[in-house]
Amino acid sequence: MITESVAASAYTRKNPFPARLCVNRMLSGAGSEKETRHFELEIEGSGLVYECGDSIGIFPKNDPELVEEILRVLGASGDAETKGNDGRPKALRAALIEDYQITQPSAQLVQAIAQRGGEGASFLRDLHDPLRRHDLEQYLWGMEIIDFLRSHHSSVHFTTEEFVKLLRKLQPRLYSIASSQKAHPESVHLTVAIVRYESHGRERKGVATTYLAERVGERVLFFVHSAKGFRLPADSDTPIIMVGPGTGVAPFRAYLQDRKATGARGKNWLFFGEQRRGSDFLYEEEWKALQAEGILTRLDTAFSRDQAEKVYVQHRLLENAAEIWKWIAGEGAHFYVCGDAARMAKDVDAALLKIVEREGGKTADEAAEYVEELKKTKRYKRDVY
Repeated sequence: MITESVAASAYTRKNPFPARLCVNRMLSGAGSEKETRHFELEIEGSGLVYECGDSIGIFPKNDPELVEEILRVLGASGDAETKGNDGRPKALRAALIEDYQITQPSAQLVQAIAQRGGEGASFLRDLHDPLRRHDLEQYLWGMEIIDFLRSHHSSVHFTTEEFVKLLRKLQPRLYSIASSQKAHPESVHLTVAIVRYESHGRERKGVATTYLAERVGERVLFFVHSAKGFRLPADSDTPIIMVGPGTGVAPFRAYLQDRKATGARGKNWLFFGEQRRGSDFLYEEEWKALQAEGILTRLDTAFSRDQAEKVYVQHRLLENAAEIWKWIAGEGAHFYVCGDAARMAKDVDAALLKIVEREGGKTADEAAEYVEELKKTKRYKRDVY
């Protein structure tokens, strides 16, 4: 039996586990505007232990094609010696692939280009006025290091050492675990939206997502990131309501696997949303099977582009307000939200407040106090990003 202390002593952020990527499967169907994939990483023999709600930190590598373009614009040799982010000597090409952030520019790099760029960079210098901070942020949106280097290559020159010092360290990316170790003891599953878009006339690629989708070699380096604030209820009889549109459904796939594996008797209600039922219904067959087995008590979906008026998960919550209130107030259900923090989580929070106010017969202030108490007692948990 693997103990948690063994796992803690074996592989950590400073000593990540080199896993084999054994499954890389498209989840999105034909006609989808998105590219969402299911990944599985082998952990057999690693001693790693994870729990539902945890994430893993993936150490990505940069796109070699982008590295070569940066080297060309810099006029630098990929074999030139520099330092990796551990301070040890390393070839520049390898350092740019493995150690440094080469997409979004650091403030120091932008400032260095502004200072060295002559007349061509006067506009950039003007934007560094503290009073024009918002204008600078707008200008930088969608701009990458390569854009600045190409625009100012004739007037701005960096030595290898100067350039590397202006780069930030390439950081690991966290992804919610989409499996229960009780159901899959020798693997970790992920649900990932692959980032590809165009800005300023160039195709862009998400560093970590496209690394997983198309550039993984023999091994992927990762560590387990514990999320003690996003656990299943200690009492397995407790009902749970899960709101997870898009890839936010990942931890709830793990929850349901776990509850099935342990024979938990608590009811489970999932709200899932995406663009189109025909092409974006992630894990549809799995949800249907869990419903047939009685594990998934209720499944409500919101496919925003399948009708003229867009429908989102918060609308489905409000449509089921009376039953949700019954689960929360009458049966002690825990309420979970995972996904986009900027809009979805705020809209879901507002919907929950309306449900508590309307169905609980409370004032707006009383409803806010009730929801705050749900948070304090760890019955309302969010994993938003």
